[in-house]
Amino acid sequence: MVHGELWTLKELFVLPNEYIYWAIQIVLYPYMTGLVAGAFVLSSLHHVFGVKQLKDIARFALVFSFALLFVAPIPLLLHLEQPFRGPYVFMTPHFTSAIAGFGVVIFTYGSIVASELWFMYRKHFVESSLALSGKKNKSLGERIMYLIFSILTLGAYDISEESLNKDKKAMKLLAAIGIPTACFLHGYVGFIFGSVKANALWMTPLMPIIFLMSAVVSGIALCILCYIVIMEIRKMLWSISKTHNSCQVGEQRKSADLEVMRLSAKYLVYFMIFAITLEWLDLLFRGYTGMKSWDALRSVIFGRDFSNIFILQYGIGNILPFILLLLPRLTLRRAVISSVLVLFGVFMMRYNVVIGGQAASLTFMGYLDYKMPIIPTDWETFKEGLFGVTSVLVMPFVLFWVLSFIFPTFGYKESH
Repeated sequence: MVHGELWTLKELFVLPNEYIYWAIQIVLYPYMTGLVAGAFVLSSLHHVFGVKQLKDIARFALVFSFALLFVAPIPLLLHLEQPFRGPYVFMTPHFTSAIAGFGVVIFTYGSIVASELWFMYRKHFVESSLALSGKKNKSLGERIMYLIFSILTLGAYDISEESLNKDKKAMKLLAAIGIPTACFLHGYVGFIFGSVKANALWMTPLMPIIFLMSAVVSGIALCILCYIVIMEIRKMLWSISKTHNSCQVGEQRKSADLEVMRLSAKYLVYFMIFAITLEWLDLLFRGYTGMKSWDALRSVIFGRDFSNIFILQYGIGNILPFILLLLPRLTLRRAVISSVLVLFGVFMMRYNVVIGGQAASLTFMGYLDYKMPIIPTDWETFKEGLFGVTSVLVMPFVLFWVLSFIFPTFGYKESH
């Protein structure tokens, strides 16, 4: 059976070898890499540009970006017919192919984020290692954590004020280098789509910039959403614990800082303006130039995919959260709703580009429709269906929970 035949519906005059080859996992691939880049940009607002109000959420965003980084290649591996070929982009990098450049870029970016995290938490590694080393009768978990923290110190146990100041300078330098690297990480995804000459919807020089701006939007929205939800859950658990144990000693858990959320929302609005403007500018340019393929594209954009593009993506995913964020006295509840809608809008943008770009047949006289498998009947329908999507979306949260034991994002006080 041909790859794509299980979820492709054909209408009118379509070539016999035409299918929706790039399915839902290729929708998730730019979506996940966009979250990586956007989360890092949010963290850099504090580390590079000195926005002190974003200190806590910047630390959270950096750790979350690191967790997302490991999940970003998973959709590609699930999509490949030969997934064991995936590591080749890391082991045999070259610069003659856009997709091969992924190995170079993601390895470079991952090294930068890992190094920045090490400088940020080096004091924590040293203090935790020394505290556990002096403890007698350690449990199995404490032995494991002692081994992890001892390895992560890399033998650098100097935590004097002078040494910590050097760590701070190194962090700022790495964050500054990481910004263009993170932008290139996702910009090249748009480059891959924009360089496909055979596809009329993808072929535009604005595609890398459009992908990049929407990536920053989605990353900031995800960090705002997760930060609020986690802080509120921590506050609720602390309240329950205090109720059951009135003698418990500990500092009170605070809810998410409203001023931090409002400042983050302001930056989110700025990037939303850039992203929406670029998308509409590209659409106007296509209509004004009226290329040969415009008639087919127009029937898809303003006809078959009208609800997906103008109602779901622009209406619910862009305009509605934009209005909610601009209303005065932003509340945490409104910030959560807006962030969810923004994430939905960016996902629909990826969906409309990847799936909608394959909707018009190369004959310009037929259409291909995509039907995502819900109930898996084999491995192919599992990984390219609802269960495969859910698995990929859950992975970064599980990984972040694991990383939080090593990189504490809440209640951690930096000395510099």
